[in-house]
Amino acid sequence: MKKRNIILYVGKIMDSAVESMRKYEKRTKQKLRIAVIRDSKEKLSEKMREKLEEQKIIIIRADLNNPYKITKALLPYEDELLAVTCRGDMDIPNMARIVPHLPYLRTPTKDSLLWAVDKIMMRRRFTSYDRKITPKYTLVTDTKKKSLQKISSKVSFPLVLKPADLGASLLVSICYHEDELLDNLKKIFKKIKKIYKQEGRKMEPRVLVEQFMEGDMYSIDGYVNSRGKIYWCPPCHIKTGKAVGFDDFFGYQQLTPTLLKPKSVKKLEEVAQKATHAIGLRSTTVHIEFIRTEDGFKVIEIGPRVGGFRHEMYQMSFGIDHSLNDVLIRIPKTPKVPKRVRGYTAALKLFAKKEGRLSKLKGIKRIAKLKSFKSAKVNKKIGDLCRFAKNGGKSVVNVILFNRNRSKLLADIRRLEQTVEIDTKPKRKLTERKFRKRIKGEITKKKTKKT
Repeated sequence: MKKRNIILYVGKIMDSAVESMRKYEKRTKQKLRIAVIRDSKEKLSEKMREKLEEQKIIIIRADLNNPYKITKALLPYEDELLAVTCRGDMDIPNMARIVPHLPYLRTPTKDSLLWAVDKIMMRRRFTSYDRKITPKYTLVTDTKKKSLQKISSKVSFPLVLKPADLGASLLVSICYHEDELLDNLKKIFKKIKKIYKQEGRKMEPRVLVEQFMEGDMYSIDGYVNSRGKIYWCPPCHIKTGKAVGFDDFFGYQQLTPTLLKPKSVKKLEEVAQKATHAIGLRSTTVHIEFIRTEDGFKVIEIGPRVGGFRHEMYQMSFGIDHSLNDVLIRIPKTPKVPKRVRGYTAALKLFAKKEGRLSKLKGIKRIAKLKSFKSAKVNKKIGDLCRFAKNGGKSVVNVILFNRNRSKLLADIRRLEQTVEIDTKPKRKLTERKFRKRIKGEITKKKTKKT
């Protein structure tokens, strides 16, 4: 039997995770190797390949829709694998496909991973376990009159529409009346079909319709061991795009520590534990989002993964190595979760106020001079298309701020909002000539394919 020392990442791997593992190696004088498994159909750029090789990461390629190909790809490393993890929503279905081929590692079950990514199954599990932790909901697969009547009878206005199988706030919208409901449903089904076609999905589009909950939004990450015991990290307060004037639900601002009292944090953790056990998750990190209503905390959704920006936020505010703990809980070893507050951290996603081509992006160099500034990642360049999160778009800029003083942090957030300028120009409409030319080209392509 070879020594087990390979940490396997499904899909992408963050630089922070690599850094954490290397630090852990030095501290414990334990030799560890890192491997990444990716679908062979997914393109791996030469630049990315060189980067992974430079970091001394083993690259494993396999057709992740073919169980035999997965077994063949993992076989050379079978006796050396120590733990397996994944970081993003998009990688969880692939994690579920790989788990059955790793029977001697501590992992979540395949079913629990799939329940967590399917919003319908997630809601059903919550309702069966404790209906108090989840809002009213129903499911629709079309825009027929019967479906609209079903929505009206089961869920009252205002309500929220969510694609059942898409994450990251994609195509999420709120409706206040029936006309808006019908209009948004038509748009969502049209866009879901387009996304499914691009990703090669052959399933029927489904939309979750749930009661809109008013209140403050919070999230929490925790580490679940193989027996269901959970080590909770401190919660984060989330300000959505809706709260700052966008017709969108993306997480505009995340801030930790929160102003919640210990009694409220305990109630939040109790609801979070119910959600985790309802899905049956084990040997994983969990990320859970809530709305705090007058009836208590209600679960928006749960994910078997590390939350966005959490590694940086927890590291700065509490000294928690989130990426390392994500691996330790799977080895298994007890994660370290210090609670002493070092300061306040905020992560912001900046979107354009209007959709279109990015025409102006100013103020990034100026905000770097703020005392709270830690980092900024620019995701768009001039000319790139900017869309809202609900339409499948990504933020223009991500910024992380930290300050030992909460008031000073809030002041710098305000300065940032006043400094950064993001403008767009509407997409050019096709002239009649260009439109006819495009249609003619598509017809020619179809004829060629038939031939």
